[in-house]
Amino acid sequence: MSQIIAVHSFRGGTGKSNLIANIAATIALQGQRVGIIDTDIQSPGIHVIFGLKEDKMERALNDYLWGRCDIKDAAYDVTNTLIAEQGNTGKLKGSLYLVPSSIKAGEIARILREGYDVVRLNDGFQELIRSLKLDYLLIDTHPGLNEETLLSIGISNVLVILLRPDNQDFQGTAVTVDVARKLRVPKMMLVINKALPGLNFADLQQQVEKIYNVPVAGILPLSEEMMQLASVGLFSLRHSEHPISHTITKITDEIAGLVISH
Repeated sequence: MSQIIAVHSFRGGTGKSNLIANIAATIALQGQRVGIIDTDIQSPGIHVIFGLKEDKMERALNDYLWGRCDIKDAAYDVTNTLIAEQGNTGKLKGSLYLVPSSIKAGEIARILREGYDVVRLNDGFQELIRSLKLDYLLIDTHPGLNEETLLSIGISNVLVILLRPDNQDFQGTAVTVDVARKLRVPKMMLVINKALPGLNFADLQQQVEKIYNVPVAGILPLSEEMMQLASVGLFSLRHSEHPISHTITKITDEIAGLVISH
């Protein structure tokens, strides 16, 4: 049975798209069929990580939402990116597809002005899973809480909430956790990103788990190497032995384990 994983943060700039891209790549490398939908329509960006250029994006999620195409027509096979990142000339057993949102100013402005049918978005999730025979669908949500985000959280099997060790993030995450509980999300976990390397991670994990009564799947340190990569490429494939990559693998195993047990 296909599984839907929503990855959310209450505020922008947490590193959500990078985390999703690396988790999706890790799952695909394990032989699974994985899809990503960028529903952060107001500020899309995950396509950059996979080297998908604007002039190559003939269709986007926006086209589906406005009835211009089927959802599968807006899905790009980015499996070759994983092969190239690994420096591997062989074929992967798994595959990875990405449905980007449009980066065109006019398209973004139209969404802001007119909105879109959230029910159609939900239908698109299910249609994409069916048409591409996906094992996992990862949803890159828009920060904060709006109708689309509530839908994504409500239909997910696993909700991953990303936060920084910052009081504004802590407060917003409390709201998200509360909403997710009301929506009866089957499984929920936290990931802390951009933690200063000098912090005591064990203490931080204990403190955060106590605040929210939600398990912390991993803590990712603030990293110069990650900043140097500047969202061009997949960190966990380029730096496979880096502590961040090991933590991403652990988070991915946690997600897969939780999904299977559900």
